[in-house]
Amino acid sequence: MPDPTAARQVMVDSQLRDRGISDPRVLDAMLRVPRHRFVPEPYRSQAYEDHPLPIGDDQTISQPYIVAIMLESLQLAPTDKVLEVGTGSGYVTALLAELAQQVFSIERHPALVEGACEVLAELGYSNARIFTGDGALGLPAYAPFDAILVSAAAPDLPSVLLAQLSDSGRMIVPVGASDSQQLQFVRAVGGRQVVSLREHVRFVPLVLNHE
Repeated sequence: MPDPTAARQVMVDSQLRDRGISDPRVLDAMLRVPRHRFVPEPYRSQAYEDHPLPIGDDQTISQPYIVAIMLESLQLAPTDKVLEVGTGSGYVTALLAELAQQVFSIERHPALVEGACEVLAELGYSNARIFTGDGALGLPAYAPFDAILVSAAAPDLPSVLLAQLSDSGRMIVPVGASDSQQLQFVRAVGGRQVVSLREHVRFVPLVLNHE
């Protein structure tokens, strides 16, 4: 594959900065995290291209631009505690670990959990904990969270996850049917939730794991 460092710089400049991503912490994090390490070998040469890639178990690693939009929306502080729903390959987990103090991530596919934990450990991310389980339930034992990032599409705003936000917490989540979703940004303000609509997207569905 091309030189990863150079490829990341091109990704950040052309796919992110040129398209309006301006948060310097997000841009720096995406410049640092080696996305190719989270992509299966057959697709590694495409790791820095502007599209999602398969990672196994019918899941994908998201397009870099969409990841950047979600991260920028959350306006993460270095002291934040974050919940990620849908660990996937662990790429976004690594980015969150760069941007926040503590990251709690939950993934329903054990094989993906194993792979993500291995890569994150190899890269030295010690502030991220990954759990196997039903992401739709979140991690109430570790709530409240300053921010929640959901990497799977919910049919409606997930009330169980909203309840795990802190008093001033933020959540970004794709909402809608399998063929038509929109990112929704939720901010807790004065005991209520204020929702802003963002980009149209396509994510794998948020699956309940009760059966």
